Amino acid sequence: MLTVVDHPLLKRDLTILRDRATPHGVFREKMNDAASILAYEALRKVPLAVHEIETPLETTSGYRLAQEIVVVPVLRAGLGLVDGFVRFVPEARVGHLGMYRDEQTHKPVDYYSNIPAQVKDARVFVVDPMLATGGSAAGALSHLKSRGATDLVFVCLVAAPEGVRRLAEYHPDVPVYTAVLDRELDDNAYIRPGLGDAGDRIFGTT
Repeated sequence: MLTVVDHPLLKRDLTILRDRATPHGVFREKMNDAASILAYEALRKVPLAVHEIETPLETTSGYRLAQEIVVVPVLRAGLGLVDGFVRFVPEARVGHLGMYRDEQTHKPVDYYSNIPAQVKDARVFVVDPMLATGGSAAGALSHLKSRGATDLVFVCLVAAPEGVRRLAEYHPDVPVYTAVLDRELDDNAYIRPGLGDAGDRIFGTT
């Protein structure tokens, strides 16, 4: 299931992120702002547990999250979305999954994995700014399922129709949240209109 988050501040921030003239410091700041809005929406369906607390005046019922939250960025660009989640859930565990796209084959290549054992019982948010061919995203979700994760959500900033279709085919059980569904992929598998290489723009390596 695809959810395109419709929020005026997210549209504004996405416009700044798309602009090639935006410097990397501002890009990083706006990526964090956009991630917070996406996280807020993606966390909306996290289950709650009721428990009692003492106010200064009496006992009352309150709520806590019923599940652990694990955030797994796909390195390296996915790091730009992590703070948006831990802002709301500071106790969240953060795993890391290193994957890159082979520029010749456009297929994902794994190079690093450090995943908390708690993924088996947690709600796991896999974050990556771009969902292009869907190869890296599908590979990341398959990797986490092999580690025992069963409650997964994929969150990205910009998605292409090809990537959405691939996730729907290979991981129909995983909801996808994005700020925008762009037009298409070009011959180099870059999203159009897109915003360029998110990792390079976050870290100023362009």
